[in-house]
Amino acid sequence: MPHRIILAPGASGTVAGLRPYIKGLTARRVMAEGLALPRGSVERALPIYRAALLAGDPATTIIGGHSFGGRVASLLAAEQRVAGLLLMSYPLHRPGHPEQWQMRTDHWPRIECPVLLLSGESDPFARVALLRDAVGRLPHAELVTYPGVRHGIGPVLPDALGRIAAWVESLPPAERS
Repeated sequence: MPHRIILAPGASGTVAGLRPYIKGLTARRVMAEGLALPRGSVERALPIYRAALLAGDPATTIIGGHSFGGRVASLLAAEQRVAGLLLMSYPLHRPGHPEQWQMRTDHWPRIECPVLLLSGESDPFARVALLRDAVGRLPHAELVTYPGVRHGIGPVLPDALGRIAAWVESLPPAERS
């Protein structure tokens, strides 16, 4: 059974803003769909993401998203087995507050699935040196960084979509749960 990806937008984003990602992945034969999350807290968003995941087969589902959407997905992946986790521009810390990186990654060691992280090297929400250190908390992770890119991988979308599609293809065949 093929994998599917559920992507959630960042805190100020919308599912409409994910259309280029969904369309690009679909063109690369990767099933992808967007998920709108309530604005505000992770606590409000997590049950919505969980319900979308459990509406299908978690063993065949990759979850993820941009910024806040990826953070919510990572918290879900720490408690629920999924096929993979895709983190685009993970918000490691608020701009100017790099000390928050440990709090925002305390759950990462509990994530057992493969993880792909895509991040700009000039992202004010994730100092690249801290992000490289933080990735060590993930048991099975690959980090791709883009020089000169800030918060959002839109400027390098074709490369990012190619990397995502290749990563999905490299995942072990989905097993039914």
